[in-house]
Amino acid sequence: MSAKNCDDHNRWRNITVGFRVSPEENERLNRAVALSGLPKQEYCYRKCMDNDITVTPNPRIFKALKTALDDVWTELRRISAGTQPSDELVNDITLIAKMLNDMKGE
Repeated sequence: MSAKNCDDHNRWRNITVGFRVSPEENERLNRAVALSGLPKQEYCYRKCMDNDITVTPNPRIFKALKTALDDVWTELRRISAGTQPSDELVNDITLIAKMLNDMKGE
């Protein structure tokens, strides 16, 4: 059995909470986690508790942004003229824009 751990704020986190997601939701969650720079557990905790997520720029964040923007660019090139972008693409663009805007403020 592992040793009990306290987090940085002297909280015991010994209760496990889990939930199921679709493969598409998992991809969106993983992208949001990568863009935030937080561990997945901390990202999910902050989102569930409606806490702010502050993005601190670092090389890992910039690499995640580049990958996300490459994916968006590929999808935009695929869309033919006059076709509406999917809701997922719009959500990804919104998330990336928010992250970039948050980093610009620092």
